[in-house]
Amino acid sequence: MTASLAPIRVLIVDDSTVIRGILGKIIDAEPDLRVVTTAENGMAALVALRYTPADVVILDIEMPEMDGLTALPLILARHPRTRVLMASSLTQKGAEVTMRALALGAADYVAKPSAKQGTKAMLALASDLVAKVRALGRAGSSRASVAVPQRPAIANASVAGSSDQAVRVLAIAASTGGPNALAEVLAGLPPDFPLPIVITQHMPPIFTALLAQRLSRDGRRECVEGRDGELVRPGRGYVAPGDFHMTVGTVEGQPILRLTKGPPENFCRPAADPMFRSVAAAYGASVLAVVLTGMGEDGRRGAEEIVRRGGRIIVQDEASSIVWGMPGAVANAGLASAVLPLRHIASHVTSRCCVSP
Repeated sequence: MTASLAPIRVLIVDDSTVIRGILGKIIDAEPDLRVVTTAENGMAALVALRYTPADVVILDIEMPEMDGLTALPLILARHPRTRVLMASSLTQKGAEVTMRALALGAADYVAKPSAKQGTKAMLALASDLVAKVRALGRAGSSRASVAVPQRPAIANASVAGSSDQAVRVLAIAASTGGPNALAEVLAGLPPDFPLPIVITQHMPPIFTALLAQRLSRDGRRECVEGRDGELVRPGRGYVAPGDFHMTVGTVEGQPILRLTKGPPENFCRPAADPMFRSVAAAYGASVLAVVLTGMGEDGRRGAEEIVRRGGRIIVQDEASSIVWGMPGAVANAGLASAVLPLRHIASHVTSRCCVSP
């Protein structure tokens, strides 16, 4: 830990003393993270935050007196710089409630631990938890000094003018904070947006089906989980299913989806890099890609291939991102044609894409 960086302050909210103990041990084992207090329900968490500020709140969903969904908007309203990480069970019910929490403003989620979990599963959970707390805590502490640009910024003039070919596919990658960002971008596109949209959001099974349903509703267009061998049709959105890489191939000149269980890339499956590489191969210079908020660097290598073949990349700017990992990696590599606040991305995409494919 760098001496100039104060530890990230964490509040753990759960009605189970066992779960609070498990999460506390994971957090306190890291030199740059610190559990500053715990609470047994949402009401107690609100009281605790009045006296003990926290950078990140790990929030259970089902609790007595005040549950997580009730507490979440109150925490965000009273403590706008605090990031909330939901502790979710990876079941249908848990996924549905967690997706509601993300729509309400939760930054991300982690699988809820169990005292019965084996060592391998617990190590995986600990790694995921620590990475997300660290990314959210550092992003939250740096955001206060970042001004929101009032105009779209061109990142790389040579990349911006790399191709005059009409765009034939829109490819979008996202991770932490992605569901809300995706919903805003798709809702901002015209209802008759003419191009297929392929989407990779880092999420497990069940969650990606629910995400597709939300994007269909909020984006005013049909959006589904991709299926292997499915024809890629204009005006339709396709979300990579959890635990599968989704790529685009061609059969007799027609673009089709391919789902594979190849090795995780950037510790993710689905991952953006294989999707980006595949659309670059299938569509060449006719690709427009968007990299939204997310931790890590997934998408950077695939963006290199898109740009090499003449396509363009737009990235979300740091000020409007929950975590500027994925978009920042692309921007810092000089691959972005534009770095835009989230609110400007849909209009910029529309200006590029609403032409005859």
